[in-house]
Amino acid sequence: MGLIGQIFTLIFGGGRNAIRETAEVFRENAEGAGVREAGLRQAVMQQFAAEFSRAERGWFDRLMDAINRIPRPALALGTLALFLSAMFDPIWFSARMQGIALVPQPLWWLLGVIVSFYFGARHQQKNQDFQRSLAQTMARAPQVMANIEALGMLGAGSPGVAQAEPDAETTLEATRPESNPALERWRQQAL
Repeated sequence: MGLIGQIFTLIFGGGRNAIRETAEVFRENAEGAGVREAGLRQAVMQQFAAEFSRAERGWFDRLMDAINRIPRPALALGTLALFLSAMFDPIWFSARMQGIALVPQPLWWLLGVIVSFYFGARHQQKNQDFQRSLAQTMARAPQVMANIEALGMLGAGSPGVAQAEPDAETTLEATRPESNPALERWRQQAL
């Protein structure tokens, strides 16, 4: 190898591509960026799955969830019961309301804070449940996209799947007469 071989070895030698490496100084390698982006997304999905997984919940967590479901129905049903008691026994209801009127203002503030924190925590939990379901849906997205792509390849618009125009060889094959012994005997008898 002469001078040209040495120039090519200088530019492309040692399994390297000096032109590509120089271009990557000015412009990011799109394939490398795609690989890094896919790796990042995969890591995020795995983190979401680990963070929002409920498979390891024990009996205590289930008990606390059951207890957390009690206050809202209790408040709603208790309020309805107060309205019913006011209609059926107004004297009893009035005595209870006079007792509530004696509750000091700071205690009402404390009750408001407790109820606000409870419902705020419920809102936070529902938001986390939504995020969990969103993460699970996003984790299934690549499989869904692959299924859609596979179904799209089976459609009539896909090349070679459903060939609508007649094939000359198939047409000739269909019109070529075959031997039919019964038809031959019938022709012989007709003559």
